[in-house]
Amino acid sequence: MFQRSQREKPERPPPDEASLREAAANYLARYASSENGLRQVLSRRIDKWAREAADQDSAAERAAAAKAVVPKVVARMVELGLVNDAAFAESRAAGLARSGRSRRAISAGLVAKGIDPEQARAFLPDDELASALILARKRRLGPFRRTEEGDRNKEMGVMARAGFPREVAARALDMAPEAAEDAIREART
Repeated sequence: MFQRSQREKPERPPPDEASLREAAANYLARYASSENGLRQVLSRRIDKWAREAADQDSAAERAAAAKAVVPKVVARMVELGLVNDAAFAESRAAGLARSGRSRRAISAGLVAKGIDPEQARAFLPDDELASALILARKRRLGPFRRTEEGDRNKEMGVMARAGFPREVAARALDMAPEAAEDAIREART
C-alpha cells in the first residue's frame, strides 16, 4: 500500500520586535483591546512559537527575549493611539449596558479585560433601570412575560443573579409594558 509521508511544517523564525509589532497591529485592526489584553495576546503568540520550535533548549531563551520586548511593543501601540484603555472601557461598558448587564457585571467584565477598577467605575452607567429592562425583555420577565401570572420570586432571583440591586429589579419587573419599551428606546438613543 501507498503511504503518504508526513510533510513537516517549515520552522517559523523566532518572534522579534518587528514581527510582534506587526502581529499587534494586525490584531488591533480586527479587535479592540486593552493594554493588558494586547500583552496577553502577544505572550500567547510567543508561547505557541516556543511549543512548536524544533530546538526546545534555545526556544526557551528566545521566548524569554521576545517576552522582554512585549512591553515596548505595547507602549508603541499606545503611543500610536491604537490602544487606549479609557476608550476601550467606555465602549465596552456601553455595549454591556445595552445588552442588559448590571453595573456590577460591567465592572467585573472590565476588570477581567485588564482595566483598572478605578477607571472601570468611571464608565459605569448611572441608571441601571434600562439594562434591567433589557434583561427582562430577553428573559421574558415582568412587563414582557407572556402570561398574566409569573413567579415573582423566580424573576427577582434572575435579576439578582445578574447583579441588579433589589430596588432596580423591582422597578423593572413592576413597570408597564409600554413604559418599559419607551425606557429601553430612550436609553438606546
